[in-house]
Amino acid sequence: QVRLVESGGGSVQAGGSLRLSCAAFGHSYSITYINYMTWFRQAPGKEREGVAGINTIGGSTNYADSVKGRFTISQDKSKNTVYLQMNSLKAEDTAMYYCAAGTRVFSALMSNQYNYWGQGTQVTVSS
Repeated sequence: QVRLVESGGGSVQAGGSLRLSCAAFGHSYSITYINYMTWFRQAPGKEREGVAGINTIGGSTNYADSVKGRFTISQDKSKNTVYLQMNSLKAEDTAMYYCAAGTRVFSALMSNQYNYWGQGTQVTVSS
């Protein structure tokens, strides 16, 4: 089993920045098989959507069109942690942000491919 712990959410004004962190905890045997870690978000009344994902083996990244050029996902393998740097935040970025990890992910931004989920961290952007 793998446990994901998110941090870094908060409230910010439009145009501001936040950095989210997601640390994976568990037996190293389980963590080794993770091939993707991805950030999803869900706003009230809306479906959960994939925001940014990273292939933890090769380092390739995927982004939703709505965040390209503003958000950057990265990882620190030594800490089993991924980060989401969010710049130029907009009111429509307001949502609960969830970290997910998967062992057999082929489409990074599809939520049904992930085995493990964090509890979420709230991001609120005021205009």
